[in-house]
Amino acid sequence: MGKQKSAAKSILIVLGILTAFLLIALLVCFFLTASYYAKHFFPGTVLNGIAVDKLTVEEAEKKVAQEVADYMLNIQTRDGETYQIIGPDIAYAYDPGTEISDILNAQENYKWITQRKGTKAVDLEVSTSFDADKLDEKVAGLPCFQKENITAPKDAYLKETDKGYELVASVDGNKLKLAKVQKLARKAVEAGENELKLTDAAYEKPNVTSDDEDLTKALANINSYLNTTIKYDVGENGEVLDNTMIKDWITVADDYSVTFDQEKVTSYVQYLASKYNTYGDVRKFKTSKGDTVEIGGGDFGWVIDKEKEKAQILSEIQSGKTIEREPIFNQKGIVKSESYDIGDTYVEIDYTNQHMYYYEKGELKLDSDVVTGNISLHNGSPDGIYKIVYKERDTTLIGEDYQSEVKYFMVFAYNVGFHDASWRSEFGEEIYKTSGSHGCINMPEKKAEKLFQMLETGTPVVAYYREPVELTAENARISNAFSYVNRSGQ
Repeated sequence: MGKQKSAAKSILIVLGILTAFLLIALLVCFFLTASYYAKHFFPGTVLNGIAVDKLTVEEAEKKVAQEVADYMLNIQTRDGETYQIIGPDIAYAYDPGTEISDILNAQENYKWITQRKGTKAVDLEVSTSFDADKLDEKVAGLPCFQKENITAPKDAYLKETDKGYELVASVDGNKLKLAKVQKLARKAVEAGENELKLTDAAYEKPNVTSDDEDLTKALANINSYLNTTIKYDVGENGEVLDNTMIKDWITVADDYSVTFDQEKVTSYVQYLASKYNTYGDVRKFKTSKGDTVEIGGGDFGWVIDKEKEKAQILSEIQSGKTIEREPIFNQKGIVKSESYDIGDTYVEIDYTNQHMYYYEKGELKLDSDVVTGNISLHNGSPDGIYKIVYKERDTTLIGEDYQSEVKYFMVFAYNVGFHDASWRSEFGEEIYKTSGSHGCINMPEKKAEKLFQMLETGTPVVAYYREPVELTAENARISNAFSYVNRSGQ
């Protein structure tokens, strides 16, 4: 029994010694491993996606530097094109500091047993550097900045066409702002970003887009102007002003304000006046004797008020409507005609034959011998086409060397008119050549009375000589007589 106890005791001693050695070995192993992880990263450690498990700081820095060296920036344009700039081309490099060693130092190495499994992702603020000038150079060298690949933006504008104006749309183009993209690229590289998507802000834009308020307003105004039509009730066939002419008057300024070329509008009004004014025109007149004479001068006829007509046109163009009207006249004829506007109610004076005729609606209502202005004393009556200005009963005609009382006075030229001449017993023949009036048309009293009763103001008066005469009196000058001759040289 004593030997068995001794053997058991020996075994226990040996087992105790072995256990002690095992514990010591385990402790040594634990501390050695802890010492190892004091200089190495735990298994599964990942720095910014880079696996650094069991690496020293130096080894981790080298691996991070390798990853940094493989850096690439992808630049994507608005059109979907993608271009790359790689790290070596811009001297992109990792600048090691204490960040990796700080992460390792913060690692609790004595907890290596619990930290052996699983992934331990750590955000690492990596310090990098690059050559900004080289980056700018690489950006400038991208295909999207080459002249042959660039479409510049184009402004929307108004284009004149055969029918008027149309809006030509703006073009966005693909022209990038170099300085803007270089700045964005530097910012992306500094942040370590791998993607740079270029937005509209990086592109040059048209100054004037298709929806520009001023531009669309100008087009709307122009379209309104071109919808305007003025139909003139003038002449024998009328006149039409429409967009075919109005469009040539339109001027669009740089700020898209729409104005009208004043000179062109003035020219159009002058065209109307030249075509339809009959004041002072030479007309062919068929006499009561059946022949035809040519007579001009006088103050009868159509006269367009050019200033008022121009202002009216400029006002009406903006209405966008169809307008029917006469031109604005200073004075009017009787018939709307470019050649013969007297009509069929008028007074005719044949100075050569010393006879007058009054026609009403083409029917001879009255005729009479007369005595007109004294040719030998340079008081010849004014010839031309006039109109009855006013009628007056029982008045006294006063001149420099005469004073005559008359019952019926019908004025058609300056101080010249039809009146009774009770002091005369004979009329007609050639009395006027040596014993004529101071310019008025002398008539027998009964004839003058009848004419006074029938004649209305505004009635045309056609007065003519059949032979050449020279009229020099003041009333001939002021009356715009056809045969007036300026002897004074003024």
